[in-house]
Parts: sequence; structure tokens; C-alpha cells
Amino acid sequence: MNLLETIDLKKSFGETHAVDNVSLNIAEREFVSLVGPNGAGKTTLINVISALLPADAGKILFKGDDITRATVTERVKAGIARSFQIVNLFDDLTAFDNVTLAIFSRQGKTGHLAALAHRDHEVSAEADTVLEQFNLSTKRNERARDLAQGERKLLDVALAYALRPKLLFLDEPTSGVSTRDKGQIMDTIASVVRGEGITAVIVEHDMDVVFKYSDRIVVMHQGAILAQGPPDAIRQNDQVATILLGSSDAFARKD
Repeated sequence: MNLLETIDLKKSFGETHAVDNVSLNIAEREFVSLVGPNGAGKTTLINVISALLPADAGKILFKGDDITRATVTERVKAGIARSFQIVNLFDDLTAFDNVTLAIFSRQGKTGHLAALAHRDHEVSAEADTVLEQFNLSTKRNERARDLAQGERKLLDVALAYALRPKLLFLDEPTSGVSTRDKGQIMDTIASVVRGEGITAVIVEHDMDVVFKYSDRIVVMHQGAILAQGPPDAIRQNDQVATILLGSSDAFARKD
């Protein structure tokens, strides 16, 4: 069953068609990578689906319901969450307090301060569980600003996960980290989302990451979907290799 469907979705900025008649289906429990050169429209598409930008035309269906005009809050409540390429944390708060704020937000307890989580045993226990799932337990009491870049990336994803989404968008979760850290970050994310049955869509430039973790790869170019399919099919697509890496045999050379 499709969890998300976009139908002829459009978003333009002046003469630039950032999202150009994109029709895309995402199935339940799928792990999908959204790839393409800079300016292909990947992040814009996610921003439209998550309501950070309004669609110019087309429809967005989530669990069969039309959410094209729904607000960010309404989409989060429906089960859509996301992380950002530039992490969106409360830097002066601890990792624990960042997670508790996300939990309070999900519960509608907007009047609570993070410190009150210490008096709310259920929230406190849930926050500790989330930190453990993302291998951040030892960083519980460290301020977000003091975490290493890879840890900040994981914490950002943990906050989105704490909203308990059905669909999780991850915008370049491995950008700005070392090659070694990329594997650790993606192993952690994949373990959590697959273990919890969450549908995940990641925007990613590292094709080694994309090929290793994806069930399906969607390639965008100039605002439109150029190709999509399982990793092996995309690896053998000469047009995709040329657009992404500059040579039709670039994927073969990397093997």
C-alpha cells in the first residue's frame, strides 16, 4: 500500500521549475533515496511535501487523504516528520532536553519546559530510550552545541523520530561528517527506522551510502524524475551515471 503519493506536483521560483510535474509513490516501510545533482529539486520536493513551501499545483496524498493544503502542524500530527541538512537543535540545551522537547511537542504540552521532564517519568524514560536507540546515551547531559558533527546529525534525526512519524524525511543525514562516521550514522538510522517499521526517504549525495541502504532510488534532474528503481537497476543506468558522476561508466569504475 502506498503511504505517500504526489500527483503532478509543481513548484516554481520565477522561471525555474524546481519541482516539475512530479508524480511519486512511496510504499509503507520503504527506504527510498532521493538523488540528483545540485539544483535538481530534491530538497524543494521535500519542503513542499512537509509544508515548508506551498505547492503551485498538483496533489499530495498521505494514507489516502489529501493533505495538499494542510499546515506543517497538521502534517506532523498525521505522521510526517523530517530532519534537516543543517541541523535544527536547541544548542544551549542538553541532548536529553532536546529530545524531551520533541516529545512534549508531540503530546501538545507546549507550556512545559524541558526541565519539567525530570518530573515526568514517562517522558524522561522515553527520552532516554530514544537516546539509547541513537547511541547517544553517553551524551545525555551534554549541550547540543558541544556534540561532534556526527552526533549532532544523529540527535537531529532522533528529534524527528521522537515525533513518532509514519514517514520520515532525512535531508543529507551524512553531510559534513567523515567517511567512517557516515557508516555509523547510517547503520544507526537504518536500524531504528527498519526496526520500527518507519518509511524513510533520504536526500543523499554519497552514492555508496545510497546503494548500500536503499530499497529504491529515485533520481531527479531539472525538477523532474529522471529514473527510479532498485539499486542494481540504477547502477546500470548510463544516463544516471553521466548526470550524477559525469561518465556513463562511473558506477562501474567505483566497483
